[in-house]
Amino acid sequence: MKTSKHTASKTTKQTASRAGATGEQQLAGFIEKFDSKNAALIRSVRKVLRKRLPTANELVYDNYNFFVIGYCSTERPSDCILSIAAGANGVGLSFYYGAALPDPHKLLLGSGSQNRFIRIESAATLMRPEVEGLIAAAIKNAERPLPTSGRGKLVIRSISKKQRPRRKKSE
Repeated sequence: MKTSKHTASKTTKQTASRAGATGEQQLAGFIEKFDSKNAALIRSVRKVLRKRLPTANELVYDNYNFFVIGYCSTERPSDCILSIAAGANGVGLSFYYGAALPDPHKLLLGSGSQNRFIRIESAATLMRPEVEGLIAAAIKNAERPLPTSGRGKLVIRSISKKQRPRRKKSE
């Protein structure tokens, strides 16, 4: 029986739910695929962003190329403001509409028509005034503002069965 990509990811999500795994447990499992340094970095960056954006929904994608936690004003991916994007080579902070952000310090990387990112060496990177300025501008420029009260939800959006390695190959 053939299934669409959407159905396959839905099935994966349902299977995990039936097995009793909560969203937080699933998320922990995705992060455990990384080497200890990147796993710790993902957890610490998430903790800072969760505190900074308490009303944002966290949309989680464990896709082929990257593991992503998007911080969104709704449950729609197009309402993503910024995200943690991680691969075997490290962790970045991606600004969904980064091409439109003011970047006087020339921190943003990428050349696409929409998305820009910065590399994250530690959670302290998020505290740098110029990075905080980018985060504040992204929040301010969001088409759909973050809710002013409440707590955002953790939503596991998709899990790809086939993925690039989350750890660098041993040399």
